[in-house]
Amino acid sequence: VPKKLVTTVSGCADDALAGLVACNPGLRLLQGHRVVLRDDLPAIRGRVALLSGGGSGHEPAHAGYVGKGMLTGVVAGAVFASPSVGSVLAAIRAVAQAGAAGILLIVKNYTGDRLNFGMALERARAEGADVRMVVVGDDCAFATPGKAGRRGICGTVLIHKVAGALAESGASLDEIVEKVTAAAKAMGTLGLSLSPCSIPGSKPSFQLAEDEMELGLGIHGEAGVRRMKVLPADKAVETMLEHMTDPSNASHLSLTPGSSVVLVVNNLGGLSCLELGIVAGAAVRCLESRGTRIARALVGSFMTALEMAGVSLTLMLVDEELVGLIDAKTTAVAWPNIPAGPATTRREEVPAPKEGPRKAQDVAGTGPGTARVARVLERVCSTLLDIQDKLNELDRGAGDGDCGHTHARAAQAIREWMRSRPPPAAPAQLLSALADVLLEQMGGSSGVLYGLFLTAAARSLQGRSDSPAWADAMDAGIEAMQRYGGAAPGDRTMLDSLCAAAQALQSLRSPGANPLQVLAAAVQSAEAAAEATRHMEAGAGRASYIRSSRLEQPDPGAVAVAAVLRAVLE
Repeated sequence: VPKKLVTTVSGCADDALAGLVACNPGLRLLQGHRVVLRDDLPAIRGRVALLSGGGSGHEPAHAGYVGKGMLTGVVAGAVFASPSVGSVLAAIRAVAQAGAAGILLIVKNYTGDRLNFGMALERARAEGADVRMVVVGDDCAFATPGKAGRRGICGTVLIHKVAGALAESGASLDEIVEKVTAAAKAMGTLGLSLSPCSIPGSKPSFQLAEDEMELGLGIHGEAGVRRMKVLPADKAVETMLEHMTDPSNASHLSLTPGSSVVLVVNNLGGLSCLELGIVAGAAVRCLESRGTRIARALVGSFMTALEMAGVSLTLMLVDEELVGLIDAKTTAVAWPNIPAGPATTRREEVPAPKEGPRKAQDVAGTGPGTARVARVLERVCSTLLDIQDKLNELDRGAGDGDCGHTHARAAQAIREWMRSRPPPAAPAQLLSALADVLLEQMGGSSGVLYGLFLTAAARSLQGRSDSPAWADAMDAGIEAMQRYGGAAPGDRTMLDSLCAAAQALQSLRSPGANPLQVLAAAVQSAEAAAEATRHMEAGAGRASYIRSSRLEQPDPGAVAVAAVLRAVLE
């Protein structure tokens, strides 16, 4: 039996309603019944009251649609079971006693619901209440519907909305029945599922093979019209829309080019929101290609079948009046906050922002400085390519074995860049340009870490190139790496080498320091620190997830940094 997060199997329908009411100040339970009512019942005096309901397991239907501008109340049964006549009658009496000017029952077309709501309606009429019933059957699955007729599924939610907006505007019971009946006739829904669902405490209602999907199934896990191999989302949507609008299907919806529809893309409970978004995009594209205008699109979970991994599409043909009723305000918590406007895949994109103008000194330089920079960079590149295999080997112990590849990619990118233009000699421009190259080409977290380091270091060198400026640049780069990367010295990362070098570079701030001697000391410190990572526990980066007491190898990132510094010195 599939796992469920319930308190008790027998109490799950009551507990779900209690949770909804607890979290929503606009809702109340009716004492002794599984009935949810608006908490401002006196507000319906002189207006038509709307009641709906059915089995539980379809959340947020139906109690999520109770509120000003939608339903006055709902009656819930147990999971996938019709509510009792007594509870339906209690709900009718509650709204009648609040002074409703007529009561409309909106019922999905299932035998149990029709019987129980119908019986309650007859008894309420005998008590003198003005009650009518509209039965919604929007399912397009069956080409030749049997005697039971078309099932009532997700389209019912649109009927709640249309009826609710009419009642809120003060329409009479007759007018609401007439308009809602017409809207229900111009509507169709079709479901598609990748999985069954299971009532708490029971096994799944049916089985689908790994590579199968089922078309046209109901919201209680009843069988559909056909099983087929799993299709990609766009093909699945095309198949659904073709079936829904096929004139040889007796329960089809006539969709002519130029017609306007409201589209509902409904999650049957267990589809990821990612998949739902893909299906929604495919539905809009497919309808547009048929010349249909999508006046509004609603995407979300509106009427589910517990945890079924599936989707249903509802189309309702609309005119301006119906769109206005769909747009009307409601306080019902499950109705989405949709902006008034059509759905289309042809929305203009926001143009990409232009890059800021390059400063004059960013232009590539020439001269002795540029040649020296090019020589140093070439040495760094050949060093990284030489130690590629060694770095990969070190990375296999704790990472994904690609540290060498990543650094080799960086070396090749820098070479390409130098071929395309001489590197700038000014330190700030040089480091900024290198940061751009690495961020674009290097990949991995190393690419971003080097990019952060170089970008921050460049800022310290803006308009300066004295020795202390390089010490400041090193500190600024390390600070940026720590701020975003989360590592600290001693965590067995590239920072161990960098921080050791930075410590040595502090001497650049002393007057009369010899830069080359200081750099040589910094390189030696970095190499010693890289070797020392052999005996450290990984505290950050991917290696920190490896639960081994000792990784026995130096950290590849630290080794790479030391090698780069050695290449610069030489």
